[in-house]
Amino acid sequence: MKDYKLFDKKTQAIIFGYQQRAIQRMLDFDYACGRETPSIAAIVNPTRGGYHKCFWGSKEIILPMYTTIEGASKNHPQADVMVNFASFRSAYPRAKEAFEIDSIRTVAIIAEGIPERYTKELIAIAKQKGKWIIGPATVGGIKGGAFKIGNTGGMIDNIISSRLHRPGSVAFVSKSGGLLNELNNIISRNSDGVYEGIAIGGDLYPGSTFRDHIMRYEKDPDVAMIVLLGEVGGKDEYDVVNALKKREITKPLVAWCIGTCSKMFPTGVQFGHAGAKARTDLETADAKNKALKEAGAIVPYSFDDLGQKIKETFGKLVKDGKVEPRPDREPRAIPMDLSRALAEGKVRVPTHFISTITDERGDQPLYAGIPLTEVIDNGYGIGGVIGLLWFKKKFPKWARGFIELVLQIVADHGPAVSGAHNATIAARAGKDLISSLVSGLLTIGPRFGGAIDGAAYWFKKFHDDGKEPDEMVIGMKTMNVLIPGIGHRVKSVINPDKRVEMLKRYARENFPKTEYLDYALKVEKITTAKRDNLILNVDGCVGILFLDLLNSLGFSEKEISEIIETGALNGLFVLGRSIGFMGHILDQKRLKTGLYRHPWDDILYASPKKEELKEEAKKWGD
Repeated sequence: MKDYKLFDKKTQAIIFGYQQRAIQRMLDFDYACGRETPSIAAIVNPTRGGYHKCFWGSKEIILPMYTTIEGASKNHPQADVMVNFASFRSAYPRAKEAFEIDSIRTVAIIAEGIPERYTKELIAIAKQKGKWIIGPATVGGIKGGAFKIGNTGGMIDNIISSRLHRPGSVAFVSKSGGLLNELNNIISRNSDGVYEGIAIGGDLYPGSTFRDHIMRYEKDPDVAMIVLLGEVGGKDEYDVVNALKKREITKPLVAWCIGTCSKMFPTGVQFGHAGAKARTDLETADAKNKALKEAGAIVPYSFDDLGQKIKETFGKLVKDGKVEPRPDREPRAIPMDLSRALAEGKVRVPTHFISTITDERGDQPLYAGIPLTEVIDNGYGIGGVIGLLWFKKKFPKWARGFIELVLQIVADHGPAVSGAHNATIAARAGKDLISSLVSGLLTIGPRFGGAIDGAAYWFKKFHDDGKEPDEMVIGMKTMNVLIPGIGHRVKSVINPDKRVEMLKRYARENFPKTEYLDYALKVEKITTAKRDNLILNVDGCVGILFLDLLNSLGFSEKEISEIIETGALNGLFVLGRSIGFMGHILDQKRLKTGLYRHPWDDILYASPKKEELKEEAKKWGD
């Protein structure tokens, strides 16, 4: 590439910093311009390598992501530009690192606030190595129909309206990134459009100057005229004045320095940029505009007249046959992002998930429509949260209290039960908390802790069908089905389960009605008459009392049946017992116990005899 051209339609860049929006904007510009390949070769994300998924038109593509500039440049030596999105704290070392890489020719430094001594050092390094800096404190730059830096030019519709998707004949350089976008618009309306535009940045010591870029444009045969937009503060414009006087700049130059109003304010007023402050009379906008005009630049009366001067100058070039206006063309259409189209109501897309219990899109989550702060401030407790998230109801205090009582009662039943045993063995095998917990939870089922739903189902069925308690006992026996929730290995009529007693007492004292409990206790009288350990156990009592809870809260028979079918009642056991399982797991971790091996004397070894196997083999002729 010729020394006066920084970018063309094949230029590729390395992006330092995971700026997803800027990355997509660059790719959208590329696509609209009709580029064959994306202008981004790779991304450097110091915290994570891999790939970034983005759009090329309507098609999804992936861009490689590296953790170091060295890694990205080594794998993509064709990328001669680095767009440096690092913060002001790390922009300097990252730019310095990039300049040590031969393949990187231009570095755009976006960050503001880089100490001036660091910028001066970077400028010296760049000059020594023959490289370019755009910035610091810049939005970047853009080359019509070819390449743009980061967020330069703004949204794609603004870029298209300024005809930046194809090259024009006017090149410009400005201090301000915001006014760069305005210049794009002014130039597109008063000429055939922008060839290239650079914002050198608002710092006192920019990495490249007005003169640096204007001299590039002077050499470039594709540039018909040049526009300069300076500002109050600094003396860089005087370098352009000197170049005009020496006839180093021969192409028409329309120039204006903003900030002429500074004379209306006290001396030393700062205008936005770090460098936008007149420290001497020579640094005022009026003085610089006067000097530019005297040196031969075309200087408007005010900023409002800038567009007119550009129009007149370009028109004269066309009239004199010195330039042929570049033709317009339609850009490739950029599909609208789904999120934007949805926000504007332009499309409707079927969703793939439904959530009727929570909504986290606002400033705080909503639990069944109730803000989280209200849930906490009003003391809903875990019982109230379960009411909202499991049943979409605002449970009264007595119902919330029952749920919390159940969770406390079922939290643990010692280390010997299958779930706790499995969790303990997994923990002793060195498994993590979650894996060990899941090992224990997988034992919950019809033989351990899974009788809550079953008890609720069968007791509800016989009760709602109007069957007498003895008819339920006979009916279940006829079907050869054990009554879920009835029976205990250790507890009996003379040795009652205190957990069941607590649950029954709470229900008697707080529930509005206990129809199902009353029915179950009548069934218990019949079963215990046959054997005294056929009592209502914890699982059965929880399931039956939950029927009374739902019934008291006005749930319909259909709603209660659906709740049982979903497994929500067993969920209470799972939730509560998880507390105990985790306790056993943490206990084993704390004790630093080793791998468990079951003792031989607790295993009945009943292998077949060798002679029996031989006799079996003879049947097959072996």
